Amino acid sequence: MGVSMDAARTWVERWERQQQRYAVDREERFTVISDVVEHVCAGRTRPLLLDLGCGPGSLSARLARRLPDAEIVAVDMDPVLLELGRTHHADAARYVHAVIGEDGWADALELPRSLDVAVSTTALHYLPARDLLETYRSLAALLRPGGALVNGDHFPPDMRSCSDLTAHVGRRRAERAGGHGSEDWESWWRAAAADPELADLFEQRERSRPSSGGGGGNRHLPVCRHAELLRQAGFSRVTPVWQVGDSCVLVALKD
Repeated sequence: MGVSMDAARTWVERWERQQQRYAVDREERFTVISDVVEHVCAGRTRPLLLDLGCGPGSLSARLARRLPDAEIVAVDMDPVLLELGRTHHADAARYVHAVIGEDGWADALELPRSLDVAVSTTALHYLPARDLLETYRSLAALLRPGGALVNGDHFPPDMRSCSDLTAHVGRRRAERAGGHGSEDWESWWRAAAADPELADLFEQRERSRPSSGGGGGNRHLPVCRHAELLRQAGFSRVTPVWQVGDSCVLVALKD
């Protein structure tokens, strides 16, 4: 079921390039998330971090470089992306296969102690809206007092009538940055599925897909609604710390 180092490097590098199309100022957003994590973990000798919806380990790898003493657990439901991360970023994290939000997902992490920080980037919006509050509650229970959830994603503005404007600003910023190349999400997945070395992983991917329709995710929820749910879940302080267009880093702190 494994994949070679060369293949993993190729597909992860292509993943990084195609993701630039969708995450405005992606590298800056990673840096801001790392800044917050470093601040929350100041003085902790071996902080424990959780990367939610880790994909091929993009954020975990950057956090491992910034905080080399940290212990990182990276969780995702996709066996293809997990194996690419496990191979290409082997030293960055311990990779766990689980479906965030499903019963027992937090137990599957086998965390040795309370978390210092949970992070995510463009992943939690896939959660069905009905499951989001319970997931936030699970994360609050996993975090130590003073810990944080740091979520980088695209959030619509509080006023729905402004959503086209913020999305437009983000698109234009991405266009000015350039360097996207021709590959997008769909073409990356088509090309990866055609690689014989990944065939077994794609078979596993098909078998492990959740049977439910997923409920459409929660992309429609603005930051203010996320803040309400986070406070209900036990996070006393919630604030955005960075934003370009509708791309935002939202931080929730637990007392």
